[in-house]
Formats: sequence, structure tokens, C-alpha cells
Amino acid sequence: MTVAGLLLGLALLVGGAELLVRGAVRAAECFGVSPLLIGLTLVGFGTSTPELVASVQAALIGSPGIAVGNIVGSNLANMLLILGASAVITPLAVPSRALKRDGAFVLGATLLFVGVGLFGKLDRPVGVLFAVALVGYLIYAYRQERRSAEEHTAAFGRAEAIRHTHPALRPRPPRRLGWLVALVVAAAGLGLVIVGGRVLVESAVVLARHLGMSEAAIGLTIVAVGTSTPELVTALVAAFRKQADVALGNVLGSNIYNLLGIGAVTALIAPTPVPPAIARVDAPLMLGVTVLLVLFAWTSMRVGRREGAVLLALYAGYTGYQLAA
Repeated sequence: MTVAGLLLGLALLVGGAELLVRGAVRAAECFGVSPLLIGLTLVGFGTSTPELVASVQAALIGSPGIAVGNIVGSNLANMLLILGASAVITPLAVPSRALKRDGAFVLGATLLFVGVGLFGKLDRPVGVLFAVALVGYLIYAYRQERRSAEEHTAAFGRAEAIRHTHPALRPRPPRRLGWLVALVVAAAGLGLVIVGGRVLVESAVVLARHLGMSEAAIGLTIVAVGTSTPELVTALVAAFRKQADVALGNVLGSNIYNLLGIGAVTALIAPTPVPPAIARVDAPLMLGVTVLLVLFAWTSMRVGRREGAVLLALYAGYTGYQLAA
């Protein structure tokens, strides 16, 4: 039943997030919100709902290993598993100066998160700091996209990657009375996400106890990969379509939303400590992988198939270590 609960919770999370984002996007279009703003906020952050709800639910029931492990593990999965798989399919070039700036922002956000883990906890002051940083980034991204049609930000790349994967999210003229139906769809999606997050987290806790594993190990691997499934699908579709810049932007944008957005909401709703093992090992590892990714961006290097295979091998080794520990 534990494995079945995990699968059921994941299905409810992913399906509910899909309905939530579609309904919210349609409602925003009916109310005249610009497509750019919708993409940077509702599309970009809304598709991180599975990670968000899982972390908040875990923090609420007193499982910091799953709450924080899900954030760190999702970012590691983004950079090693998702980016690695994308590069194996289609080598990724990093020519955009905007992506380089976003890489520096991801690095700064990661350093901030690592510092919180080593010297503090995810409490409400930290949540406010993370929220202010995320809003600042979104303002920068919005201004950058309005100013330049050539150098896109990671937030824009993430929204475009998602829209390529889900054609129903592409902008279209609103229909009469469509806003009411859209809000109902969004509310139904939110309900499914909340229930799915509860089922997923509770099943993960039971599984950890049954297998004699730490909750942190479950959060860093099984929960993180499960909640990152939408990002994986989005990145693979972009890679198959040879949209390398969009694939990379999806990963960078997702990491920013995970660290600052999910970190902020979790800290504000359910303040939680950072488990010592994650603070000492997994978070610094996330920082090291981020530095590697930023170096690729700043040197205009390609993330080729060999590099992608190395990233996948690193993730396989990391996952094996966590599950065996």
C-alpha cells in the first residue's frame, strides 16, 4: 500500500497541478493579464506546485527531511538527471548572455540557501528574504523580456518550454463567461494537489520507516524525482525538438523557483529546520553542481553528450548512495 500511496499521491499532484495551471492561466487571460506576466508567474511557478505542496505538507507534519530534501533533491535532479538526459538527446549550447546572468542568479540563490542550512533554519524572516529575492528576480525578468526580444531570461525559457509541452497553455483569446469555468478548474486542481501532497508525504514517511531509511534520503530521491516529473517531461520534449536554449532555461528557472519560491512558502507557512546531513553534504553538493553549470554558461561551452552522460552517471551514483545509506 505504501508504494501504491506514493504513486497515487504523485498522480494527484501532477494531474492537479495541470488543472490548476490551466485554470489559472485561462482566468488571467480573461481578466486581461499580459501573456508575458502570465508566463513568468502562473506558468513558471504554477508548474512547481507538486514540489511546493510536498514540501509544505512535509513541514506541517514535522518531517523536515522530506520538506528540505525535496527542494535540494529536485534541484539536483534538475541539473544532473534532467539536464544530463537532455544533453544526451541534443547537445546544449549556452550562447545567451541573459542565461549567463540567470546562471549567476541561480548561484547566488544557491549560496543563500546553503548559508541558511549551515547557520540557521527555514523560519519566517528567511521566508520573507527568499520571497523578496524571488519578486526582485521576476521584476528583472519582466523588464528584460520587454526590453529585448533576443536575450531571454531563464524564467521566460521555462515558461516557453512548458507551453511547448502543453499546447493548451498557449495564449488564446478569452471566451465569454470563460473566467468562471477557469476558476472552477483551478479550484479543483488545487484540491487535488493538496490531497495528493498529503498522500505522497505520508506514504513517503511510512516507506522510510519500513525500509529503515532516513526521511531525508526519501525526500532527496524518491519524492524529489517524483515531484520533478513535469520538469523532466518538459525538458525531454524541448530536447527532442532541439530547443537547447529552452531546455537549459527550464532547468535554471526551475531551480530559482524551487530555492526561493518553495523555500519562501515553506518557511512562511511551516518554519522548519534544515537537517544537519542535508546542510553538511547535500546542499553543498547542490552548490558544487550549480558552480559547474554556471561555468558552462560563462565560458560558452556546450553541454555535449559526453558531459550529459557524466551528469547522468553522477546522479545514478548519488541516488544509489542515498538509497543504500
